[in-house]
Amino acid sequence: MKVTLVNGSPNAEGCTFTALSEVASALNKEGLETEIFQLGKKPIADCIACGQCQKLGRCAIKDKVNDFQEIAKASDGFIFGSPVYYASASGSLTSFLDRLFFSSAREVFYLKPAAAIVSARRAGTTAAFDQLNKYFTISQMPVISSTYWNMVHGFTPADVRQDLEGLQIMRNLGRNMAWFLRCKEAGLKAGVPFPEKEEPIMTNFIK
Repeated sequence: MKVTLVNGSPNAEGCTFTALSEVASALNKEGLETEIFQLGKKPIADCIACGQCQKLGRCAIKDKVNDFQEIAKASDGFIFGSPVYYASASGSLTSFLDRLFFSSAREVFYLKPAAAIVSARRAGTTAAFDQLNKYFTISQMPVISSTYWNMVHGFTPADVRQDLEGLQIMRNLGRNMAWFLRCKEAGLKAGVPFPEKEEPIMTNFIK
């Protein structure tokens, strides 16, 4: 089984990466494969509402969103990490997730577990954490929790490594993700079916 972790920070080995690495280490110790996907410093285009993804099965804009979609198809679980910018997730990660989930959520992410982690010097963490979790709860993805809200604090990676509680939260998150994936695997082997699917119903509130 494989868990893909997304670093939504422009810094390849900054605070967010430090937290994700702690989760990945815990997952590896549980026998799971991991990959950290770096968004990097190049701009991520916002959704332009062209609607082409509904015909193509992927986003019409060619960048890391479509690269990740292929990786996601072979992944069993996901951790999305972000630095906190003005009490929100980074702009690049927000654009990335908007396009990724709108173009492929039903096909790629259905009933695959996910979790968000956030990193901040001091505050704004819970608002950014709530923002990221909304992508999962609208996409029928089980949300994996830990022993506190999934956050670390520090201005540098060295600071994060001193946040002993934050690092423990990351390790427990990895263990809980591994446990859930094993339970899901055992359920499928035992013949437990996926829930019945209904066709989507859209209700407009302006008549």
